[in-house]
Amino acid sequence: MSADYMSGKLEKLLIYSFTDRKFQIKDAEQTNKPAFVAPINPETFTKNYKIEHDVQRPHGSGAPEVKFKSTAPEELNLEFTLDGTGTMEGYWKEYKEKPVYEQLKIFMNCAYNYQGDIHRPNFLLIIWGSEIRFRCVLTNLDVNYTLFKPDGTPLRAKLSATFLDYQSRETRIAEDTPASPDLTHHRTIKQGDRLDLMTYSIYNDPKYFMQVAKANNLISLKKLKSGGDIYFPPFNKNEI
Repeated sequence: MSADYMSGKLEKLLIYSFTDRKFQIKDAEQTNKPAFVAPINPETFTKNYKIEHDVQRPHGSGAPEVKFKSTAPEELNLEFTLDGTGTMEGYWKEYKEKPVYEQLKIFMNCAYNYQGDIHRPNFLLIIWGSEIRFRCVLTNLDVNYTLFKPDGTPLRAKLSATFLDYQSRETRIAEDTPASPDLTHHRTIKQGDRLDLMTYSIYNDPKYFMQVAKANNLISLKKLKSGGDIYFPPFNKNEI
């Protein structure tokens, strides 16, 4: 992760927006920057898992028959604070001078607003340290304004957002292939590991190692830190 999104060891929660279901084409306004940065990291986050069952009551029997139906997509619940007072310590520098409505507009353009070229809101990738790397879409957003100027202009807002795990049809099919290059893979670096060989084991081709290095912000391609984690994203052939 770029040092621009870190303060000491504090990593900001980032949201990238994409216009394609395979998460390879970033929104037109993005380069390598995220579409939204959480100005203050959430204090907590919640992951919801749900298994759906079909409950049937056989005729003449009081005991219901429970049959597995499906596993529902995972949900991620996050809360963001948007501040317009300029007094919150550790607030993201690029948003600190912006009023609350402008910060909210950035989030809405990233995650909520209808995009005419794809006829729907953007697909999203949420990244926070090593714990969260979540491909998803926004399904619910509550905005609670808590502080105001004398004229009623909001000075602070709390965003409660629910994101639903999203996988394209191609990704779901690729899950049947454990080493598929169309999926994100995580590996722990062992003593003597080489990036080109690790890349080959995932993509069956070592030439994508520069993409992997870039995605992990590796300074040295030869000296990999033993015990560290490295992830291998779905490669974009157009960037080779």
